[in-house]
Amino acid sequence: MNRKERQEARADRFRELARKSNEAADVACRQSSEMASIIPMGQPVHGLADRKYRDKIGAKMDKSIELSKKAEYFAQKAEATENNNSIYLGDDDAVDRLQEKVDALEKAQGMMKAANKIVRSKKLNDIAKVEQLQTLGFSENKAIELTKPDRYGEYGFPSYMLSNNNARIRDAKQRRDRARKLKETEDKDYTINGVRVVENAKENRLQLFFAGIPSKEIRSQLKENNTFRWTPSIGCWQSYLNRWCIERAKVILNSIIE
Repeated sequence: MNRKERQEARADRFRELARKSNEAADVACRQSSEMASIIPMGQPVHGLADRKYRDKIGAKMDKSIELSKKAEYFAQKAEATENNNSIYLGDDDAVDRLQEKVDALEKAQGMMKAANKIVRSKKLNDIAKVEQLQTLGFSENKAIELTKPDRYGEYGFPSYMLSNNNARIRDAKQRRDRARKLKETEDKDYTINGVRVVENAKENRLQLFFAGIPSKEIRSQLKENNTFRWTPSIGCWQSYLNRWCIERAKVILNSIIE
């Protein structure tokens, strides 16, 4: 599966967990109500057995509430997973999406520069400025807002916004080029001390396939600083593909004593 398919599968798992938790919550609530129905309204507690019975009723209701909260948690996780539009270098469409991001940021940069030139012009009145700003693509309200000075008496987009956007453009370009390089890089597949190591360039992942469950010590080293994580859907320990993680993997695997 590619990352998008794994994302959808993960969202489905969360939805299934939410469904099961909701069903279990309904069962617990119904059991609590049925147990309480045999006690007449306002009847005082009669003895230890009655107290224990009432405690069980309360415990069932508490369990129902807890399960309902768990169902809501899983439902939110499913929605968050499904709506995660982050661009990962290993995505099949990473290069195209990052190029779209670069294009959008560069367009915004051009619009801000053009807008500043208009609103700071000494030859145009406010009406003409608003009209020209609208031809750039700004809404009427935004165009009017841009013709008003800020609290420092400056017009248009401040320099820090242009600088920050330039930084985002540089970052997006670097990530695009990195994604393109990964797509052109051949995967590597080799073995260290009986552990299959895959440098999966297309997915931007370093994957370690153990023949069995690694020792507690090895697992601790893999988990250190969250470098490697167990991925049940693939059956391997994996991290991002970079030189540091490759060297770390080699140190860990070379420490294995047969």
